[in-house]
Formats: sequence, C-alpha cells, structure tokens
Amino acid sequence: MKFSLEWLTDFLDTEASVAEIAAALNAIGHEVEGIEDPADKLAGFRVAKVLTADKHPDADKLQVLSVDTGDGQPLQVVCGAPNARAGMKGVLGLPGAVVPANGMELRKSAIRGVESNGMMCSVRELELGDEHDGIIELPEDAPVGASFAEFSDASPVFDVAITPNRPDCMGVLGIARDLAAAGLGKLKALAVPQLAGESACAVEIRTDDPEGCPAFYGRTISGVTNGASPEWMQRRLKAAGQRPISAIVDITNYVMLAYGRPAHAYDLARLSGAVVARRASDGEQVLALNEKTYTLDASMTVIADDAGVHDIAGIMGGEHSGVTDSTTDVLLEVAYFDPERIGVTGRKLGLASDARTRFERGVDPDFLDDGLALLTELIVDSCGGTASEVVRAGQAPDEPKTVQYDPALTARLGGIEVTEDEQRRILAALDFSVAADWKVTCPARRHDIEGPADLVEEIVRIYGLDKVESVALPRVEGVARPTATPLQKLERKLRRAAAARGLNEAVTWSFLPTAEAEHFAPRQAQDERDQLWVLDNPISEDMKAMRPSLIPGLLAAAKRNADRGAPGSRLFEIGRRYFRGQNGASDERPTLGVVLAGDKAPRAWASGKAQGFDAYDAKAEALALLDAAGAPVGNLMVMGEAGDQFHPGQSATLRLGPKNVLARCGALHPSTLKAFDIDGPVMAVEIFLDAVPAKKGGGAFARAPYAPPALQPVTRDFAFLVPADLAAGDLVRAVRGADKKAVVDARVFDVFAGQGVPEGKKSVAVEVVLQPGEKSFTEAEIKAISDKVVSAAAKQGAELRG
Repeated sequence: MKFSLEWLTDFLDTEASVAEIAAALNAIGHEVEGIEDPADKLAGFRVAKVLTADKHPDADKLQVLSVDTGDGQPLQVVCGAPNARAGMKGVLGLPGAVVPANGMELRKSAIRGVESNGMMCSVRELELGDEHDGIIELPEDAPVGASFAEFSDASPVFDVAITPNRPDCMGVLGIARDLAAAGLGKLKALAVPQLAGESACAVEIRTDDPEGCPAFYGRTISGVTNGASPEWMQRRLKAAGQRPISAIVDITNYVMLAYGRPAHAYDLARLSGAVVARRASDGEQVLALNEKTYTLDASMTVIADDAGVHDIAGIMGGEHSGVTDSTTDVLLEVAYFDPERIGVTGRKLGLASDARTRFERGVDPDFLDDGLALLTELIVDSCGGTASEVVRAGQAPDEPKTVQYDPALTARLGGIEVTEDEQRRILAALDFSVAADWKVTCPARRHDIEGPADLVEEIVRIYGLDKVESVALPRVEGVARPTATPLQKLERKLRRAAAARGLNEAVTWSFLPTAEAEHFAPRQAQDERDQLWVLDNPISEDMKAMRPSLIPGLLAAAKRNADRGAPGSRLFEIGRRYFRGQNGASDERPTLGVVLAGDKAPRAWASGKAQGFDAYDAKAEALALLDAAGAPVGNLMVMGEAGDQFHPGQSATLRLGPKNVLARCGALHPSTLKAFDIDGPVMAVEIFLDAVPAKKGGGAFARAPYAPPALQPVTRDFAFLVPADLAAGDLVRAVRGADKKAVVDARVFDVFAGQGVPEGKKSVAVEVVLQPGEKSFTEAEIKAISDKVVSAAAKQGAELRG
C-alpha cells in the first residue's frame, strides 16, 4: 500500500522524519518496501514566467520564448507547445535536469539553428498525469524562480507491505493509529460530520441475502456536478498509484484508501426499481467496470435492480450503472459483505480489485455510518448537491469480541517484561478496552484477534521487538545427538552420490498444470480422477495439480536450458510425489528423479559427432543411485511396464520381486516429448525411495571391514546360445546364483547374432569370477562349479556353445 507523508500527517500529528517513520513502521511489523521522494525527480525544475513568445525563424510549429527564472537574467528556450504564450507561468527544466518520463538529461543545445537553454515541460513529461497537449500552466500567484518540487507540495511516498491479517491497516488512518501507539506522534481526532438528510431516499434499498450482505447502507445525493476532484485529493491518489478519473469516483477511492472503507456510487438515472443485495442466478451476466463480462452463479452476492445486476458485490461495479461526467444524481452504497463469500467469488471469477482485497480480509463493521457520512460530505463539498436520509438495510455483526487476558503472558510468551501500566496504555492506544480484571474488548475491525496470544503480539510489537533479548535454547551436556531421520540421511547420501556422478540438482514446483499432471498420473489415477490431487484454490491455473511425478518439472527445467542454448542437461531432484489416499488423506511418496537431455558428450576430433544419451545411460544412473541407497542391486529384476510416458522398447522397471518396483528408467515416449514441447531423445529415471528396503541393523550404512582374499580369483568364460528375447540380465542373475559361495561376479562381455547362430537365437558370452576361500580350487572343483553354471543357465533356455 502506498501513501504520502502529507497524507499520513493528515491523521498523525508528528515531527518525525521520513527515516524515523520508516524505521518505526518496520519495527511494528509493517515492512517498508520502498520510499520514493518525488522531489528528487523534480530537482532542476523551476517555476518560470514566459516574458515573450516569438515565432521560430526556421520552423512553423516552434516558438522562441524568453523565460524569467527569477534571477534577473531571462533565458532563451525553444518550445513547440501550442499553449505557450507571453505572460503565462510554467515549469522550466534547466540544463542538467533529468526528465522523469524518459530519463533524458537536458542540456543547452541548438534547435533548428536557435539556441535553447532548457525545456518547458508538460504534465506527462514530469509524470504528473497523462496530459501532453501543451506545457503546464501554473496559477498567477506561483512564485517565479521557486523550486517546482516545493511549489507542488511534492511529498515522500511510502510503499508498505500490509500482512493479510491486518486489514485494519489497509487505510492511512490505520497506519497512523499504529504509529501513534508506538509513540511516533499523536493520532488526530477523526471529525465525522453529522449530515441530516433533507428528503427521503429516492430509491428503495434492501438486502435479500443476509448471509452474503448482512448490512447495506445507502443514500442519494441529487443535483451534483461531477467535474474534476480537488487538487489535494488528486495529489494523494497519484501518490497511492491511483489515476484520477472524476470527482465522485476519486472520492470513493479516497475514502477506501484513507479509511479502509470501500464504497460505490451509482448513477441514479441508470437504475430502475429497488436496489437489492441478493444472490445471483446461475448463468446471470454482468459487464464490469474493467469492460469484461462475467458469468455468475447462485453462490455469488450481487447488487441488482429490476433490470439486472449492477455490481459484483464487494469486488467491482458494473459498467452500465457507473457515474459519468453528465451524472447529476447518485446513489451511494456502503455495505458489509461476508469475507469468505467475497474470497470465493473473486477466485471463481479470477477477478481482483482493491475493494475485494479489503472485503475478503474483513473491513470494520462499525464504520458503516461514519464511512457514509465522510463520503457524503466530500461529495457535497466538491460536487454540490442535496443529500437524502440514510437507509439502513440489515445490520452488520456488532457483537464485541472479549478476551480474558493475563499480563504475565507478555513475559512468558513474548520473552519481554512490560509493566502492566504500559500494557494497558498500548492496548488503549490501539482502541482495545481493558477492564480492571483484564477482560479485553477488541475493536470490531480487529478480525485477527482470537485469543490472549494475539494480545501479547500486539503489546510486544508496539513496545519493541528489538527489546526482546536473545536467549540460547537449553542444550544437553555432552556430544549432540543426531536428529536426522533415516529418510533424511538417505536423501543426503543420494544427493552426494548424484552430484558425484555429474548430475546437477534442481528444485522444481510441487504444482503442475492439470494436463501435465494427468499425463504422468498412474493408470489408476487416470481412471479414478480422485487419486490425483487437484487444488480448489491454486496459485494459478498452471499450478492446479500436485505433481504425481518429478519428471515433468525436470523436463520443464531441461527445456528452459535448451531454449537458452545449453547443449545438454543432467538434472536430478529429490522430492515428494503427491496422491489422494484413502478417505481423502494426503499420500506423499519420497522420490528421486533424473532427466538426461541433449548432448552426452560434445563433438570432438576423436569421436566425431556429438553423442546423445541412451536408455543404458538411464539404467546406469538408476543402478548406481539404487546401490547408493542400499538396495540389493544384484538381486534386481529388469522388467517392462515402465509406463505410458516411456518408450516401450527403450525402457524398463527395476524390481525386487515381481511386484515391488524400485525404479523405472529409459527413453521417454515421443508423445511425452511432444506434450512438453521438448526435442528428443530424452532419458529419465524415477526411483521410488519408499519402496527401497531399509538396511538391516537400524538403517546404518556403515561398511563391513575390508579383508582382501588371500588367494587370487579364477576367471572362466562361457558362451551360451539363448532365445533372442531373453534379457541378458536374467541370464547373469541365474549364473550368479549357481554357486553363491564361489561365484562372486558375472558380467556380459559379448553379444552376437548372425552367421553361425541359429535363427531366433543369440550368443551371449559371460565372464564368471570364482573366488577360492582357504585353498585353491582343484580342476574337479572348477568343473563342478562350471557344471552348476551351465545347469543354472539351462533353466533360462540357454545352452553352452560347442
């Protein structure tokens, strides 16, 4: 929220400097995000008087002005503004000044052969508005030679972040109240006018939706002249980032920003019949002030007349009933809307506004009459007219909230000693009523106060958070005990292992567009949509579903890298996959994802073209990381069914038994690459950490002491004829299991199919390593082991080649 120092001092009597105010705001919990002083941008600009205006000798649309800057030495300035004339006063930018609108530094120069010593400025050039048809015209009493920043009452502007729990500070009055409580000045008494109506209200007002709109107050003002708002009001609205429109519109915005009270004004001539707060009908439409048409449903509260909807209640008014320059009679609306209903409606329509921000957080229900009186006075003073009597339909929630408070809580919860008298002073300064028995009555605008702890927060932040002493937490004597869980230890180990293998860690969103989430959802989640987590209140439509896989986020990161010229990406992430469990419970599963995209190795003189990744690279990463996770890699089965997202002929699952899937890996399917708009081939790995069996012995990963064998190993090679569709891994697993005591390793070193090999067969050569124990193997023992190897291979359909 933005406001100027001038505006703040309208409510707060203070001599504090800008720096002191900023420091106090930060100290009491209102973070100052920025301070902008318009005077800095207007340095070098002065009030000047045009003495003479002659035609340029070499340009029809230019004039040569003689300008008085107050120092007795007129300056010659070339100007192209049509309203430049002798006798007028304007704003002159001297050489060295920087034009705020475009950053151009002014300097003495020749324009079409005539020297110009600066520039007469327009409103747009000084960023004071959008007008640019001519130069600024100042009043006759403007002091020639004075700094324009001082003449225009340029005031420093604070940009303050208001937390969602403090809607009472979404007006300058609320900020002033907090600063006064912190001792930075005195809060000025709010003068609320008492304006008696001179006639009955010209239109019936009622609320037919007491849940959505408990209170609807209104009155008419007839005979108004809707011109420009006062200069002081425009100046404050511009400081807040608002564009002045017309007096009535500006006044409603001013009341909202000054007092945190949104209001709306209707052109009475464009209404027909009673004005009612009611529920919308399904399919009912309204053209809003932002010139967009919205389709409503029966859960939304609207303001309507006999002709239809004129206002999305508490969010935005309608285009066809808004005030214009020709408006002469207005209906003022000051209402209280249910915060929850406003929030739901805004999210459904995707419609945000300053009014919605305040109503959905909760406005002051006790400020309806005062807000309407202030609004009426400003309109009557600025636009004239006669106000009617006030119509009050319904009643805002007015039951005061009381909290039984114990002043000792400030020390116990806040960690700071504050005297009881000071606690009473602070609460009273914030408009809390404190009884003798410390029963505290909260002001109606403080929706955030729910219990004694909230009162402690109020006292401590006003007294000074910087006065809370740092106290070390108690520590048990001796060596600190480890606090990491087995899963945390596993994730740390895997991060190190992945980084050691040349992978780069990525952290991606846990939210995905629904289409991408459904693409990677398991089959059962696609058949039963309730298994995919879809949020009712997402950050945006592109972050609506919780990720069922880590691969989509890594694919998006790889695509961004490729779009920016990166030749290859080796990314990994450790995070959670999310599913809807039984009875709607959250089901979070720890997972490690890897994506290999682009070039594996660049082109080189020795290797030629750049080399890409293949499915075996993905499998190697999966096996290495599973080994780091403590999985029994030697016992894993390589099977298919990696999922529709993977290429069916270039992917696999790694399983511990036929049902326990530990990982899936391989090349992604072309349809997946197309859906994510990324060039292939792309390899991916997904390791399901919750499926990896825990280490025996409490999950410790300590290695067994290394004891080198006393005798040298024996190597034997076997060449088998196997069915062409037999996985080499199955053959190797069978060979390793032939004699678990003697066979310590087995690996494939050659695969051949072609001449000399029967059709439908292939030749697979396996190197088997035998490790003797206490004595060397005899020939008979080696032959017996070899027979076991051949027998085990035969069970896989293999036969020893002759």
